[in-house]
Amino acid sequence: MRETGRIGVDIGGTFTDIVLFTDRGRTVSRKTPSTPLRPEQAVLTGIRLALEESGLEANDIVSVLHGTTVGSNAILQKRGGRTALVTTRGFRDVLEIGRLRTPGMFDLSWDKPEPLVPRHWRYEVSERIAANGAVIALLDGQQLLDVGAFLQAEGIESVAICFLNSYRNPAHEREAEAILRERFPEIAVTTSVAVLPEQREYERTSTTVVNAYVLPVLREYLVSLADGLKAMGLDAPLFVSNSNGGLAPAALAQEKPVFFISSGRAAGVAGAGNLGTRIKAPDLVAFDMGGTTASASLVKDGKLSRTTEYEFRSGISTPSRFIKAGGYMMRVPTVDVAEIGNGSGSIAYVDDGGLTCVGPISAGADPGPACYGTGGDKPTVTDANLVLGFLPDRLAGGSMMLDVDAARTAIARHVADPLGLSIEEAAFGIRAIANANMARAIRAVTIERGLDPRDFKLLAYGGSGPNHACDLARILNMPEVLFPPAPGVFTAMGMLSGAIEHFLIRSLQQPLDRIEPATLQAMTRDLADEAIRELSARGHDRDAIGLGFEIDLRFAGQDSELQVPFDPDRLEDEIGALRPRFLELYREMYGYVSRDGVEAVNMRLTASIAAGTADIWQRAPETVTEAGQRPAERTRPVYFERGGGWRDTPIFDRDGFAGPVTGPLAIESADTTIIVPPGATAGTDPAGNVVVTIDA
Repeated sequence: MRETGRIGVDIGGTFTDIVLFTDRGRTVSRKTPSTPLRPEQAVLTGIRLALEESGLEANDIVSVLHGTTVGSNAILQKRGGRTALVTTRGFRDVLEIGRLRTPGMFDLSWDKPEPLVPRHWRYEVSERIAANGAVIALLDGQQLLDVGAFLQAEGIESVAICFLNSYRNPAHEREAEAILRERFPEIAVTTSVAVLPEQREYERTSTTVVNAYVLPVLREYLVSLADGLKAMGLDAPLFVSNSNGGLAPAALAQEKPVFFISSGRAAGVAGAGNLGTRIKAPDLVAFDMGGTTASASLVKDGKLSRTTEYEFRSGISTPSRFIKAGGYMMRVPTVDVAEIGNGSGSIAYVDDGGLTCVGPISAGADPGPACYGTGGDKPTVTDANLVLGFLPDRLAGGSMMLDVDAARTAIARHVADPLGLSIEEAAFGIRAIANANMARAIRAVTIERGLDPRDFKLLAYGGSGPNHACDLARILNMPEVLFPPAPGVFTAMGMLSGAIEHFLIRSLQQPLDRIEPATLQAMTRDLADEAIRELSARGHDRDAIGLGFEIDLRFAGQDSELQVPFDPDRLEDEIGALRPRFLELYREMYGYVSRDGVEAVNMRLTASIAAGTADIWQRAPETVTEAGQRPAERTRPVYFERGGGWRDTPIFDRDGFAGPVTGPLAIESADTTIIVPPGATAGTDPAGNVVVTIDA
């Protein structure tokens, strides 16, 4: 019987990670430099190298699971398609008015993000549907045709359609979609009822616009990737990681890219949850540091922290329910991740006030950090770590030689000399600032949610996460840090442990105590039938489909709701349990509960299918000598403390490391370097994780 495999792919700002996992439990991983202008080229190169190393042929691969930053980069760099908005007369400026809030009450320097659709490409047409779904005024088809002709003349690539109260009655949006698709087939069309059929005109408009804006870019990329895979003989299904940590067919990502903006990082958190369950570590902070950004998310009681909305913005992005109006709103299921523009490629500089800053601008893969020798001449966190001895002189399994002299020159020119510091002091300051920035992301998902980080273990991954994690644990007084096997490609591994997901939502605007079980029964049956029909059409076995239902509940008069799970097979009992369950969740979130009535807003369905049966985390601990951990075979000086804090530090290879060994030490592998500071102790657990206990 031939050996088959699945491939997980994660594109980062600096490296593209490939993991090939076979049905016999073999794992092959590769890191290749990202190619920002043609991101699919790095993917194809990495897959080709992984196939060569594994000995498998292209036709032995049964699926490719992919996480991509193409969508988020399109928003961040404002490189999406030329997008227009068509809306109900009188609602042209909903997108710009937004929520009439600022993310920081006292930040007078804050500027509202420019809308993704400028005002001159936002058009009104005559139509009106009442709040109860009744048609007040018919859609003016001739106006729509005139608008379409103008969009065509303007070179518009994608249009978002969002009419008032269409979530109650989608007839006008569907009619407008049909007209534009027929007469102007070269323009991509996104309707709000296709991506978010629920109330709140701003959130619905913003989500629809983001989808339309990203659609041309992500579609072009996925088509190019699929063509490249076929050209190398790989005709397996292509799945894309969504923002909720699940997987969906690439064809769906091409139509609804708004569900995939936080693609890769969510898969890493899903992997953290799966690994935590396996090693009986239910309370984790998942910390991921790559070349461009660092992110943190919470796994509590074995469950991922999830929410139904996310604001993409510069600085620190977070789906927090308490921080609003800072960016581009998307009402989509998403893993609750706080992300900050601070990675190993983040550029350090001295601002006009004489302060050292790190990020959010990144050198990325092109031109890269100064030490890469690929054209970059600005100092980055990677350059600082190399100068201080936290990195070896080779990365990516020895395939990339680092130039320490170039790193020293960049730091001296741009930071040390302007501030009158030594190169080592400047490099230490860059690392310290980066650590302080990244600690903000961890605080955002713990302290800002009323949780004590000391109650959680820090799970660190990403190519650079293990290099900084112990410092962050000390800053936040976290007692233990876990480093999984192959942390540098952990996100790609997380995709291999994920599930295929399909989301549906229906509006349900009623007081909770007036909802009849028969009403819920009919709605759950309709949603289940639609999900099963959709997944069955994709070739999935009906019996393998799992269904999870939730109801959005809120107190009467409030604007925000919480998602309350329920069992549709026990509706008679569940109806009475929904209010107490909601009150418990509300008290946990806000610290109190009201006596007001409770309203039901929406019903949600998540249909899921396990992506694979083999345990990607299955790993026997490495064997060591009976005498215990072998001594380190080499050392190098590492600058641990300001003011000449060089320490001769033992260097261990990850393969064969068992511990316990008290720091300082470094543990090196092909994908990352783990730094254990003085006083901390490193060992391993039966699953092959390196476990570091931080000194008091």
